[in-house]
Amino acid sequence: KSNHTRFEFIFTSLIPGNARLFTSVIGVFKAFNSSKMYRELKLRGAILESGSLKLLPLEEIVSTINGVWNLSSEQGNLGSMIITNVRVVWFANMNDLFNISVPYIHIATVKIRESKFGMALVIESSEISGGYILGFRIDPINKLQEVQKEISSLHVLYSSSP
Repeated sequence: KSNHTRFEFIFTSLIPGNARLFTSVIGVFKAFNSSKMYRELKLRGAILESGSLKLLPLEEIVSTINGVWNLSSEQGNLGSMIITNVRVVWFANMNDLFNISVPYIHIATVKIRESKFGMALVIESSEISGGYILGFRIDPINKLQEVQKEISSLHVLYSSSP
């Protein structure tokens, strides 16, 4: 689907008894299906194993920040943020199934803004991924600024060559 338009493709083989075309189409579909984590925002997914991020092929951890508050609820949730070359991940310390994985391809902006919890890192996702506004509190302020610059730089780098 694209812009509420659904596309349907019908493939047929012009050579009777030759299944190579169908094998190729199935291979392309499997490759597309297995790459979802690179291109889809994921909420509450099984992205951790034994407290460690399940890395995607060619993904590398750039930095890990402990003591990051997710400001999505009234009181906030304490957790950790992992910044990789592909995405930004946050997960709660008390329940690692309470998490979010945002690929750079779906990040619209990365800013520092005032919130009712003080200064916060704000990541806005693209409209196509749901238009989420995600707030995170990181102390002290110089660490918050450092994380914002790091995510912004990786976002620019990834956007130039996904």
